[in-house]
Amino acid sequence: MDIKRCGVTPSRRPPSDWFTGSVWQEPVVEAPAPARLRAVMVRFDPGARTNWHTHPLGQTLFVVAGAGLAQTAGGPVHVIRAGDTIWIPPGEKHWHGAGPTTALTHLAMQEALDGVSVDWMEPVADADYSAAAKG
Repeated sequence: MDIKRCGVTPSRRPPSDWFTGSVWQEPVVEAPAPARLRAVMVRFDPGARTNWHTHPLGQTLFVVAGAGLAQTAGGPVHVIRAGDTIWIPPGEKHWHGAGPTTALTHLAMQEALDGVSVDWMEPVADADYSAAAKG
């Protein structure tokens, strides 16, 4: 058993080539093999969002606080709020983040396949985000 005590693992800023805006991550778990679970609490300031990306084994988001937006490539923009659970199937190109005037915190859970849990792609353009936010 491995217990990570609250406050022991520092918050981190993710690489700026994965996100737009101010984002903080709180690592929750990166289970050792043969387990594949990865989980991180992610806090987005208003307007902050992920780049487009996919997950080889899918991703589950649980919105803890605030409200934001999520979209799959070619699909409608969805408003997501505290208490919502979102399942993104394996390989589905998508993005998610805060609303233009609201912060968002979610728990992101995904499994790694051969050590890879996410494939990062291009940023969501400001014009596309603004259009999505106006919905």
